[in-house]
Amino acid sequence: IKMAGDSRFPDADTDRSEKNEETEIVVNVGGVKQVFYGDNLNQYPETRLAELINCLSGGYDSIFSLCDDYDPGKREFYFDRDPDAFKCIIDVYYFGEIHMKKGICPICFKNEMEFGKVDLKFLDDCCKTHLSEKKEELEEIARRVQLILDDLGVDASESRWKRCQKYIWKFLEKPESSYPARVIAVLSFLFILISSIVMCVGTIPDLQVVDAEGNRMEHPTLDSIETACIGWFTMEYVLRLISSPNKLHFALSFMNIVDVLAILPFYVSLTLTHLGAKLMELSNVQQAVQALRIMRIARIFKLARHSSGLQTLTYALKRSFKELGLLLMYLAVGIFVFSALGYTMEQSHPETLFKSIPQSFWWAIITMTTVGYGDIYPKTTLGKLNAAISFLCGVIAIALPIHPIINNFVRYYNKQRVLETAAKHELELMELNSAEGKATTSKTELEDLAREGKEGPFYSSRLKVSHSDTFIHLLSEEKHYRTRLQSCK
Repeated sequence: IKMAGDSRFPDADTDRSEKNEETEIVVNVGGVKQVFYGDNLNQYPETRLAELINCLSGGYDSIFSLCDDYDPGKREFYFDRDPDAFKCIIDVYYFGEIHMKKGICPICFKNEMEFGKVDLKFLDDCCKTHLSEKKEELEEIARRVQLILDDLGVDASESRWKRCQKYIWKFLEKPESSYPARVIAVLSFLFILISSIVMCVGTIPDLQVVDAEGNRMEHPTLDSIETACIGWFTMEYVLRLISSPNKLHFALSFMNIVDVLAILPFYVSLTLTHLGAKLMELSNVQQAVQALRIMRIARIFKLARHSSGLQTLTYALKRSFKELGLLLMYLAVGIFVFSALGYTMEQSHPETLFKSIPQSFWWAIITMTTVGYGDIYPKTTLGKLNAAISFLCGVIAIALPIHPIINNFVRYYNKQRVLETAAKHELELMELNSAEGKATTSKTELEDLAREGKEGPFYSSRLKVSHSDTFIHLLSEEKHYRTRLQSCK
């Protein structure tokens, strides 16, 4: 430490508050030196740098409780921390807020702030967003690793039925768990395709048959294939429901509701066919059955369960509600304006096709979306000019949100790949650490460790140590710190 006008340690009997204002200290963080003055540091007396001013009076025990090293000759405090993060954190003493530089891991930056005893409230809101996103990523990695460990572990205290439930659940819900599970997933995918094809082919008049009452109905062969597919869907849903660890969450899940909508019409129409004739007129029964058959199109959404691409697209659309809402609002305004103008401009023509403004809405919709069926079209010069402006505005409106939607799709897809790689990396690290000095550990040994028993979030205390700083705080009850730069950059 260097003193302004005096190189000796501060005397405990002097006026400490006055000397603190005149004190300047030299801090060396990872080779980066910085001089601080007492009047700046005392603005935040609870921070670590502010405590350095008064630590010399307590001797070396007090000094080394705050820093990693101290050189009496050079009178400098040494910290073996991240210098890049340190340059950002010291802004709080000069500007009252902290901005995180691009390229610094938010979690490591948060750890550096905690080490410096700087409250997170000084971090700017834009940087807090990055921190929350990073926390969500780490929680997702922890969840994925924990699910894999749950699959590896076997709890001896569980009953045979519970173990059987877990096996069925993993068999039906996790195709990557084994080769038979992948086969079942492929079969389920094929049944969905066959059922959808049968639904479409059954509407071809040449393949339909006529019943005794002269009504057209599906061919018996197609009907048998449909029944077999519904039997497979029903068995799959019932087994998944029985083996589900949380029945309520399973029943309310969107994809499981789609499964019910794909199965239910078959049984309702079957019931109406056999029992409905006794309760209502036959024509009403046939209309109800026909309406229920249309609901079979819901089964095509079952493909999303087996397609990561469809899931990614769904997520991208959910994240793009703002852009899509802006597009719909723009189109709605344009439809109203151009339909009203088209109706007004076409009234002078004796053979006008614009009978009313509501009828003109249809013309405006197909024009702005560049479909142009040609059933309604303008015949006057002003009406054609209005149509040209409307479809130009429609092209611009549709093109604007495309780029954000594509970005959301690519960002989510890349993020999922990164999370999968990170989860596998954490498992490899735990496998290496569980070998107790060995270079590698086989998968069988890892499974044996998992069977030793559950301790905290892991099945074995030997699996608790990980060398990844981003993973330690989420999956381990123990805390391990590094003195050099954090490895998660």
